[in-house]
Amino acid sequence: MTDVAPHLRLTLKGAQKILAAAIAKAEEMKVPQCITVVDDGGQMLAFARMDGSRVLSMDSSNAKARTAASNKTPTGQIEDPMGIKLAIAMQGRFVNLPGGLPIIVDGIVIGAVGVGSGTGAQDVEVAKAGLTALPGAKAW
Repeated sequence: MTDVAPHLRLTLKGAQKILAAAIAKAEEMKVPQCITVVDDGGQMLAFARMDGSRVLSMDSSNAKARTAASNKTPTGQIEDPMGIKLAIAMQGRFVNLPGGLPIIVDGIVIGAVGVGSGTGAQDVEVAKAGLTALPGAKAW
């Protein structure tokens, strides 16, 4: 094991590309969404609450993005009751609802996108569309 490792970083420009592509997909689907893009530490880089989206989905999209970045895996895949226990232990900062996808480039998690306000399947579809805007990002 080495003392240092290379680190890729998601920039604001990259986050804005992801956000714009996700918004375009949500508009195409006619499903207004809250969309959050975070860096690898779960800190918000870009956010949009589309007209007509649910107010509380601002929090869930952020939590989905943070959870996906932290766990390095899509949200909604942890079996209950473990997912419920983790949500309680993390005081709501962990969420196991579908719609959070890690952003992986060259095998390194550089951030995540979280989407909320539609069905779980719609949220995932919008998140996937966002990732297509970032060259080299893993497709889910």
